[in-house]
Amino acid sequence: MLTSIIPKLPMRSKAATREFYLTQLGFSDIGKADFDGYLLLKKDNVEIHFFEFKGLDPKENYGQVYIRTNDIETIYQSMLNNNNNIHPEGHLQTKPWGQKEFAMLDPDNNLLTFGESI
Repeated sequence: MLTSIIPKLPMRSKAATREFYLTQLGFSDIGKADFDGYLLLKKDNVEIHFFEFKGLDPKENYGQVYIRTNDIETIYQSMLNNNNNIHPEGHLQTKPWGQKEFAMLDPDNNLLTFGESI
């Protein structure tokens, strides 16, 4: 029986990734210890892990996560209020597949898309 999925995304700097997700997106560090080159973050029911990839070229990173929410308008406004950079093509929109979505990039160019069914 499958119970959940936890994406693993690349990061160049554990400190920068941790800082971004904690201060900009409100995640918590759930690592029970300071794992060298590995980071475990969680917010509500969403957990994301990161592995260190110091040689990562952000322009060649295609890491992506789709995060479902039940309050897209509030989350989007919160992102704007926190001065988070919304992806230039990712402002809040209603999509033909029945989702309201917006997207942003983290410091390593991992694409975070937030969506709510309409």
